[in-house]
Amino acid sequence: MRYSIRGPHRGPTLLAAAATLVVVTACSSPSGSATSGAPSSADAAPATSAPPSPTPTPTPTPTRTYPLSTAPRTVPAVRAHEPARGPGWRPVPAAGVVVAKGSEALADEGRLLAGELKIQYRGAVGARPGDVELALGGAGAAESYRLTTRDNRVRITGPDEAGVFYGTRTLKQSVRGTGAMPEGVVDDAPAKPQRGLNVDIARKFFTASWIEGRLREMADLKLNQFGLHFSDDQGFRIESDTHPEVVSAQHLGKAEVRRILALAKSLHITVVPEIDSPGHLGAVLRAHPDLRLLNVQGVPRQGAIDISKPGSARLVDELLREYAGLFPGGWFHVGADEYQALTVRSPETSYPQLATAARQKYGPQARVQDLAEGWLDDRAAVVRDAGKTAKAWNDGFFRGGIVTADKDIEVEYWTGKEIGARPPAEYLAEGRKVVNLNDEYLYYVLGQPNDFVYPTGRRIYEQWTPRVLRGTTAVPARYDAQILGGRFAVWCDLAGAQTQAQVATGIRMPLTATAQKLWDARKPTLTWEQFRTLAAQVR
Repeated sequence: MRYSIRGPHRGPTLLAAAATLVVVTACSSPSGSATSGAPSSADAAPATSAPPSPTPTPTPTPTRTYPLSTAPRTVPAVRAHEPARGPGWRPVPAAGVVVAKGSEALADEGRLLAGELKIQYRGAVGARPGDVELALGGAGAAESYRLTTRDNRVRITGPDEAGVFYGTRTLKQSVRGTGAMPEGVVDDAPAKPQRGLNVDIARKFFTASWIEGRLREMADLKLNQFGLHFSDDQGFRIESDTHPEVVSAQHLGKAEVRRILALAKSLHITVVPEIDSPGHLGAVLRAHPDLRLLNVQGVPRQGAIDISKPGSARLVDELLREYAGLFPGGWFHVGADEYQALTVRSPETSYPQLATAARQKYGPQARVQDLAEGWLDDRAAVVRDAGKTAKAWNDGFFRGGIVTADKDIEVEYWTGKEIGARPPAEYLAEGRKVVNLNDEYLYYVLGQPNDFVYPTGRRIYEQWTPRVLRGTTAVPARYDAQILGGRFAVWCDLAGAQTQAQVATGIRMPLTATAQKLWDARKPTLTWEQFRTLAAQVR
């Protein structure tokens, strides 16, 4: 019978079993030699002697006994553990990591784990006592794994490489925290398929090595998605072949990006690039001032591109296609938030060129919001043609217009403070898939402008779940399956407020708490103080 570590109580039978010590006895003479209960020929008495004295009953010698094991202590916590009696497993010099026959694709995971545990990697050979064996197989969900510790061996299996990799993270953390992996069977899988970190490198440049450090940190927390916001008003931070004129002086070269992508792939993390438009394009527009959005008085709006001009779509699409080729993952974020033309009382009056273009494209009743929604759909089509699923911020999806956003664009919900704000349930009721980046809990905004405060791990751990999309209120449970997961986000509005090192330190526990709640949204069994102590021990 399998027992969840989160069960409300143990039944009487299990409690009795836990209290019972299994004792194995061996029949031996007091000197330790085996005896049949009869005298040897050397000790035989004459026939006329009295009968020999009875052989005394030997004193039982108990073997070592073990209590039932408890679940390994990891972050995030494993979701189910079947306890067993035994010594568990410890890395010793003779131990090694091997991969099962037919599972040679796990060689990279095996080498990494062996290095971390400071034992040998022996490749695709049979497992010996003391070994860790990795194997593909089983019918579990994506990213799931089973970790079995028995007879001085560990076997980690999963239906895909990511699942087996997460099993190695559990083993690594358990050994780091306690020196051992407890006896028994772990069955584990994430609650949400998208779990990650978002970093704004456009407003503040972060080095490749800093990004790689965050990827390694994410991997140990079983996070699998890294959002890279590299274009904004303040900077465009990746080398470009099609438009080198838009690139900032401080930027990542494509060779550096490919190195980042290679590391991410080895850690089962997908990097999601973002080129935000039609707003937040200030760095691009400095090189293309003719495409800036001007109001009726001829005043440009910060970061906004004029979506009535054909050259605007041509420029942005050329960039989207270039970077869709650089980033191999399955998503591309196209932004769509905070378009300044829609933040005024009457967009049609303030921006007559946009109003005219909307009517020409979508009919006499069309408004500027329809032109903006059409822009989103067109950019999503570009990345879809490149084999990507489009993501966009929730304030780029409008109600009541002639044009609606395509249903396959993933809604990245971050705020409900914009003009005409729509509550999360509206998106979900339309059948849309939503990702949680709730700015109430998950936004780490440098310098804390506009009433933002640095989020705490404790608040996330104790109050937030993926269903809390806006403010502090959860959406109804019936929408849970439409919520794909979430990401903790670093935004660099006041870039000089913190150094790279300070950002890494500041996000450490909030990111850790986010990882726990994305892996398992249920109320944690540990208190915050216990969780924080555990995180320091195993990471």
